[in-house]
Amino acid sequence: MSKQNLKILYVSSEINPFLKTTEVADYVRKLPQSMQERGMEIRILVPRFGLINERKNRLHEVVRLSGINIVVGDEEKPLTIKVASIPSAKLQVYFIDNEDYFHRKSVFKDKQERFYSDNDERAIFFCKGVIETVKKLGWAPDIVHCNDWMTSLIPMYLKTTYKNDPMFKDAKTIFTVYNTQFDHKFEGDLISKVKMVDIEDGMLSNLESADYDGFIKIGAEYSDIVTKSSNEVENTMNGLLNEFQDKKKIDVIEAGEEYLDSYYELYNELFE
Repeated sequence: MSKQNLKILYVSSEINPFLKTTEVADYVRKLPQSMQERGMEIRILVPRFGLINERKNRLHEVVRLSGINIVVGDEEKPLTIKVASIPSAKLQVYFIDNEDYFHRKSVFKDKQERFYSDNDERAIFFCKGVIETVKKLGWAPDIVHCNDWMTSLIPMYLKTTYKNDPMFKDAKTIFTVYNTQFDHKFEGDLISKVKMVDIEDGMLSNLESADYDGFIKIGAEYSDIVTKSSNEVENTMNGLLNEFQDKKKIDVIEAGEEYLDSYYELYNELFE
């Protein structure tokens, strides 16, 4: 495959200019534009958090992609897909939306700075919603680049439940870790909520801690390559990714001047 025609799906918890609460938003904002300018075909999916002003950002619903239900635990939640453009970059961004999970005027914490107890379910809904939306688009990505803990279940789903799906059977995954740690431990049976077809309990052992570390480990376990957004991430994670060091490539790709070139080479390396 030539360098010009890779299809890259970016999945992220946020992207500038629609929402910026962490470094993730800028890191992901520059990458897709740079790769598109180098001839690659791009799709971007993020959650439609309540802080995103639909009128100001000209979001509108994509009816043909909306209307399916996503199972989270014992419940089914309707999925709505919205889209908007980043005019300066000629990039479209698709937003995963659901009234119960995303119509709040904050991202992961309430006004009292308490971590939402259902952030695990919001992540599950988002990850499943991304995969089903891409299927509906009928667009088969070569690389799925997942950014931040909220996207960490996607590599696992693609290597299990969706491993024979024509949209994803040849896709490679990259999981990028940021300084977005939280101390919350999720209650309830996280394992049963996450499970899908072809996933056994033992395959989810890294999630048994039901915390930030668990999500990072599951993303690292099933992705083809793990990257860290800075050396600072390396220092604050206290060896969290050490167990994966021998099994796969783990890179630190800092968000400096050269990180766009580094990813360009990394994407192509996956297909050599």
